[in-house]
Formats: sequence, structure tokens, C-alpha cells
Amino acid sequence: MTPPLVAVAHGSRDPRSAATVRALVDVVRDRAPGVAVHESFLDLSAPLVTDVLRGLYADGHRTAVVVPLLLGSAFHARVDLPALIDSVVADCPGLVVRTSDVLGADPALEAVALDRLAAAPVAGRGVIVSAVGSSNATANAVVASLASRWEERLGVPVSEAFASAAQPDIPAAAAALRARGARHLVVASWFLAPGLLPDRIAGLAREADPQAFIAAPLADDPRVADVVVARYATAVSGLLRQYA
Repeated sequence: MTPPLVAVAHGSRDPRSAATVRALVDVVRDRAPGVAVHESFLDLSAPLVTDVLRGLYADGHRTAVVVPLLLGSAFHARVDLPALIDSVVADCPGLVVRTSDVLGADPALEAVALDRLAAAPVAGRGVIVSAVGSSNATANAVVASLASRWEERLGVPVSEAFASAAQPDIPAAAAALRARGARHLVVASWFLAPGLLPDRIAGLAREADPQAFIAAPLADDPRVADVVVARYATAVSGLLRQYA
């Protein structure tokens, strides 16, 4: 039996976030014919990943692949999700759950984020790569690396900025870019879906520059769905090797 794909996002009190995740999962279904694909969430939105996994077990499934719809490997990927899966496996004898890598800074996702800037003139502007931020320095360094690559590629000043838990924040990044000659801001989104944190970033950016260009999140671009399918396929290959 082909293992079901359980896509798990963080969840949000903002209904736009869950709606975007469901739209993305619809695209994943189109890209993965023959695979049962389920959306789920860690918290704040329904259905919870624990409920989806228990439902699959009740339906007779004994294997499942969880694909974290996360752009960084920080606390949610390293601690929250494994603990939730362990709690289900402890209650479901014989259930094997394989967790794929996070989506991460995949080149396809980087291309989507850059394409979101296509409508923005960058001459004379500074670019902010906005992300959620983490207490995990390695996760933040991935965003800083994106900013460094984009600066070389675009030929304009680029800085990372975080919505929470890390520096620089939007005001600090805007000030640094202005000090380097940027007259206006272009804010790229390293977020999968709209929500409270992207809204906070947009508000702060417009306070710093009322003419700031705010790019849309990665959302349900087919290239994002293709990365989800690729993560699933790699995890399934690991399952097959495990039982070979």
C-alpha cells in the first residue's frame, strides 16, 4: 500500500493561512496521482497532525509519511513535530511514521520568492528578505545566506529581517539599507502563507517606507508543491530501504 502523505503546517489564528495550506495541498494532490494526501497542522488550525495520523491508523494504515511544510529546521521541526508523532506511535502499535526533511531553502522555493519580486523595480532600492525568525541561529543563518546570494544576483543592497525571536528586525534592516544608499524598500517574503507575522512585517515596512513594495508569500505555486512531492518521494525511498 502506498503510504499516505501527511503535509503538516504550523497553523495560525488567521484563516487565510489554513486556506493557503489547503490550496497548496490541492496542488500536491494533482502532482502526486495515486497518493492519498492529507493536510494537517501542528496547532491553532484543524485538523491536527495527531488526529490525522490516528485517523489513518484507524482506517488500517500502518505506514505514513509526514512532510513538514516548514521553511526552516528549528524548534517546530526538531522538537514539536517529533514529540507529537511519538505520542501517536506510542498509542498505535505497529504504526511507522517517516518524517521527511523540511522544505527548507530549496532552490525551487528561492526561485518562487525571487519571482514574487518581478513587478518591483529594484534600482535604487534595498531588498529585505523577511522571515519568521528563530532562537535557532542555524535556521536564521539560512535566511542570511539567502540575502547574501540575492545581493550578488540583484546588484542592490539586501538584508535579512525577522518578525520575531531574532535580529535584525524590519526597522533595523531598513535603517541599514538606507545607510547603504537605498531610497526605497522591496520586501521579499520567506513565508509560505499569509498571516499575522507577514502582516506585521508589511506594517513595519510601510512605516519605514510608505512606498515599500511588499511581495506575496510563496503560497500554492506549483513549484512549492513539487518540492513537497520530492520530499515525500525521498522519505518513501527510505522506508523501502528500511524494509528491504
